[in-house]
Amino acid sequence: MTGICLQNTMENKFEQTCNFAVQPKLSICIATYNRSAFIAETLDSILSQLAEGVEIVVVDGASPDNTQEVVAGYASRYPALRYYREMENSGVDGDYDKAVSYATGEYCWLMTDDDLLRPGAVGRVLEKLDGGNDLVVVNAEIKNADFSVMLDEKLINIKFDREYRSGDEESLFVETTQGLSFIGCVVIRRDVWLARDRKSYYGSLFVHVGVIFQHLPIARAAVIAEPLITIRYGNAMWTPRGLDIWIIKWPGLVWSFADFSDQAKSLVCPRGGWPLLKRLMFYRATGAYTIKAYDDILRTNISGLTRYASKFVATVPVTLVSTIASIYCAVSGGRGARMIMNSLLSGGRANFITRWAARTVGII
Repeated sequence: MTGICLQNTMENKFEQTCNFAVQPKLSICIATYNRSAFIAETLDSILSQLAEGVEIVVVDGASPDNTQEVVAGYASRYPALRYYREMENSGVDGDYDKAVSYATGEYCWLMTDDDLLRPGAVGRVLEKLDGGNDLVVVNAEIKNADFSVMLDEKLINIKFDREYRSGDEESLFVETTQGLSFIGCVVIRRDVWLARDRKSYYGSLFVHVGVIFQHLPIARAAVIAEPLITIRYGNAMWTPRGLDIWIIKWPGLVWSFADFSDQAKSLVCPRGGWPLLKRLMFYRATGAYTIKAYDDILRTNISGLTRYASKFVATVPVTLVSTIASIYCAVSGGRGARMIMNSLLSGGRANFITRWAARTVGII
């Protein structure tokens, strides 16, 4: 089979010759846009451990850079890699949905375009697919943008693999949703994905979470405790929109799921009050939260005392908030301190206290 499959949307047809003697067990599905500087390293980490019964499907959302040149080069050398160059960008949700639609595997692993699979990851997932699960959640470790510093050894903080069955849906929701905000954690049965509502979640940036936890939530699932992916933290395409995404879009999605109790949703993503103010102080410390951001994003979405407090946070000097956040991370040393300090260092607002705190938590 050849690996280059170009979609011609103007003629509503596919130009491809992709034939499989046996249905693949697993399709590794990547939606990409403008990632020519990173996607080769991602593909190398996958292709080095590719096994029989595994294909790679890359959907390029009309990247204006040289992504086509990079990925097509791989596709010409590796028959198991199929590359779809779209005529227009459908957004991250739409392009991942397309990738699953183009896939032929029984399961689809929704892999990212700039992170790395750890050695043995494909084999470990294949082992887990024999348990009859509709969903397998893969764990990950988190490093900085050049992979030189470990920021968190486990995205999902569990020691042992877990299984979930009918009646365990709320436990699955509470224990995995924060990790599932990273799409690379998702390995899902393809026919389950295609049978569920996806388009309602286009534009949410988390279509996979909507697919998993919509009514009725997926019941047969497993979590792999061992990290199988290395995340390149701080490199997401949506980082400049982080405030809108994590303060508005993500909480709105989590609280939209009617099958879970308010207590469960509060455990996943508390909203309003002090939890919101803490998140806003973090964004203020990096310089991302300003009065303009308050006016554009928050002013009409919150009310009461929280509204006034949120506006006040936007006026506090960035240097003061950054200093307080740095000291807090250095003293507490809690989970997440390294990631916060990495963001403060890379935000261009670092001072001698920030650098002291970063040395204290061990990232410089």
